[in-house]
Amino acid sequence: MLPIRQRPFRLLLLIVFTLLLAGCPRTTKIVDIEKDPGKYTSKDVIVSGRVSTSYGALGSGMFQVDDGSGTMWVYSQSFGVPGSGNKVSVTGRISQGFSFGGRSFAIILRQTQPRR
Repeated sequence: MLPIRQRPFRLLLLIVFTLLLAGCPRTTKIVDIEKDPGKYTSKDVIVSGRVSTSYGALGSGMFQVDDGSGTMWVYSQSFGVPGSGNKVSVTGRISQGFSFGGRSFAIILRQTQPRR
């Protein structure tokens, strides 16, 4: 049995840990989005992974994120484009049927907030 002094301390640690976990945003796996894009259309989602390809100019462009379950193109209009190999966490809205720079994309994430 724990001494009386350690009980409140452990309870406080448990509460702080729980609050920290509750404050962490949930990421969505790319494979889940690809399985049912309609479920995520026009909703904010967070995708995390490594940038595998990127291109852009003057603060806008496209980059591809690989989270280990699949890859997804991200359209960044005013948040800049990270270089290949960077680890990113991107918040945005899923869109279907998108064209950029003469290329067509079936499903993309339109970035709505700066990357973390």
